[in-house]
Amino acid sequence: MIVPPVSASPVLVLLGPTASGKTAAVARIARALPIELVSVDSALVFRDMDIGTAKPTAEERALCPHHLIDIVSPQEAYSAARFAADARTLIATIQGRGNIPLLAGGTMLYIKALRDGLSDLPEADADLRADIDRRAAAQGWPALHVELAARDPDAAARLKPTDAQRIQRALEIVTLTGRPLAESYARREIDAPLPPMTVLSLEPSDRAWLHRRIEARFDAMLAQGLVDEVRRLRKKYVLDAGMPSMRCVGYRQVWHHLEGDIDAAAMRDTGIYATRQLAKRQITWLRSMPIDQRIDCCRADAADAVLETFTRVSG
Repeated sequence: MIVPPVSASPVLVLLGPTASGKTAAVARIARALPIELVSVDSALVFRDMDIGTAKPTAEERALCPHHLIDIVSPQEAYSAARFAADARTLIATIQGRGNIPLLAGGTMLYIKALRDGLSDLPEADADLRADIDRRAAAQGWPALHVELAARDPDAAARLKPTDAQRIQRALEIVTLTGRPLAESYARREIDAPLPPMTVLSLEPSDRAWLHRRIEARFDAMLAQGLVDEVRRLRKKYVLDAGMPSMRCVGYRQVWHHLEGDIDAAAMRDTGIYATRQLAKRQITWLRSMPIDQRIDCCRADAADAVLETFTRVSG
C-alpha cells in the first residue's frame, strides 16, 4: 500500500438515496477538483449490468478516474468487508498520487463497514427477507437449509431444517456480509485509523419529488432496454434469482417477468415500488449516521452546494 504524505488530501464522502442526484454532483465536483471516485454501490460492482444500475456513462467516467465499478462477474458476490479493504487501499493510493478520494454512492452498509468495522450484525433487510420467505413458500424451509449448508456449513449444522426464523436470519447475514455467521459474531481486529473524512448527504425535503424521479428513471431504463439487458445476462452467465446480482432492484422484477411470473405492467409497477422502498431504507440509514452536512437534493443548486463545501474543506 502507498503511504500518503503528511499533507495528504482530505477524504470526501457523498451519500444519498437512489435518484437523489449523486452522479450529477460527482460530475460537477470532477470538473473543479482533482478527484478520483471510489464507488460506494453494491450494484455497480457487477460487469455487464449497466442500464438497471444507472452506471456512469463513458462521458461521465472520462471526467475523473472511477474505482470499484465493473470489478466482479454477476455470478460472484461482493461483500461489505471486501469493500472496506478495497476502499482503504484505494484511499491511500489516491492520496499518494496527490489526488482527492471521493467516496460516493448509496450503499450505507459499505461506509459503516469502512468506518466502524463489521463487529455489529447488519440490520434486517425487508426486501431480502421477503425474497427468502417467497423462496421458502415455494421450496420449503428444508431446501433453504440445504442452501445455507452450502454457504455456511457450521451455521446450518447448528439449526434444524424446520427452524424458519433462524435459517432466514442466517441466510440474511451471510448474503449481506458475504461472511459466515461465526465470523460476523467474532470480534474483528482493529484496522489502522482512517484519515479524516468529510461526509455530505443528499436527502429529499419532499419525498414525492424523489418518487417522481424514481418513476421517470425506471421508465427510462425500460426504454433503454433493461429487459433485453437481463436476457443477455441470462444467456452469458449461469445465474439464478437468488444471486446478489439478480436481487438488485429492477433486475429482480425483470427476472420474474422473464420467468412468466408477472406481466410487463406488473414488472414496471413492482420495480418502481421496490426502488421507492430502497430509497426509504437508504434515507433511514442516513438519519442514523453521523453526517457533517445534509443538503436538500430537491434544490436546483444541490450539486453546487456540495461542491462549495467540498472545495472549502479541500483547501
